[in-house]
Amino acid sequence: MACNLAIAGVTGAVGQEFLKTLERRNFPFDSLKLLASSRSAGKKIDFKGKQYTVEELTKDSFGGVDIALFSAGGGRSKDFAPAAVEAGAVVVDNSSAFRMDPDVPLVIPEINAEKIKEHKGIIANPNCSTIIGIVPVWPLHKANPVKRMVVSTYQAASGAGMSAMLELESQSRDILDGKEPTCEALPYQIAFNCFNHDSALGPNGYNQEEMKLVHETRKIFDCPDIAITATCIRIPVLRAHCESINLEFTDPITPDEVRDLLIAAPGVSVLDDREHNRFPMPIDASGKDDIYVGRIRQDESLAANRGINIWVAGDQLLKGAALNAVQIAEELL
Repeated sequence: MACNLAIAGVTGAVGQEFLKTLERRNFPFDSLKLLASSRSAGKKIDFKGKQYTVEELTKDSFGGVDIALFSAGGGRSKDFAPAAVEAGAVVVDNSSAFRMDPDVPLVIPEINAEKIKEHKGIIANPNCSTIIGIVPVWPLHKANPVKRMVVSTYQAASGAGMSAMLELESQSRDILDGKEPTCEALPYQIAFNCFNHDSALGPNGYNQEEMKLVHETRKIFDCPDIAITATCIRIPVLRAHCESINLEFTDPITPDEVRDLLIAAPGVSVLDDREHNRFPMPIDASGKDDIYVGRIRQDESLAANRGINIWVAGDQLLKGAALNAVQIAEELL
């Protein structure tokens, strides 16, 4: 079944990845609207052998649209997603605007695709660090409930948008040329450096990215009591996030059992070569759909073999954003 499709925020990093993912997966559509801010209106984009003109995103943009993929920022989602729903479209929103709304499904298809049918016009895409972290945790949690997660993230520049990716490249050139780097898209030098995630700090000392991981995981797992603590860091990598995840389980579990569960899990690839000290790296995950998992080992600080450490890498623009949204749209069809 084909649909009339719209993409809001098409000129951004995720918007461009929407187009690549739709083409690669041969997503069926009868018509396509490309929407962005007034600054980008009139721009020409070639897609699947046809040239499209970018239109300004307005509340009147969604007549006849069946599915609207949004990656235009939280403020624009709040402004325009309700108008899209009123016009008859189903919105798959990549921003944080609706994720914690109890009436909006927060969906990772490998985990809770059944929630899609409960939508009231809007389906939320989780945050990138949440998706990349919990796709491999879910099959383990199903087999042996996780009591506690300790997550440390190493997040790529792409999570802050195209401007941050370009800034990483330009700063690297400047530093190697002996020039002073310019910081505009990010608050601190990203090239050859790392720093606390650039989201706002709350009164508890945690940044917004860390609290998103806590609250979104609980909602997606439908497990409000799972204990989660996170530390999120920005690193000088273009587009793939890495995460160190420590899990405490209800019952004993071994690395071999974890490995077997992950090998069978959808959306996961195991790269766990101890002999050659070869585990997932950002360059492995960049441009790939799967979340890569390795460094699977017992947490020897926990009694009775109830602890496991894993290391994951996933493409922030793909499974962390565009791919997950397109998978939701495929389920809608």
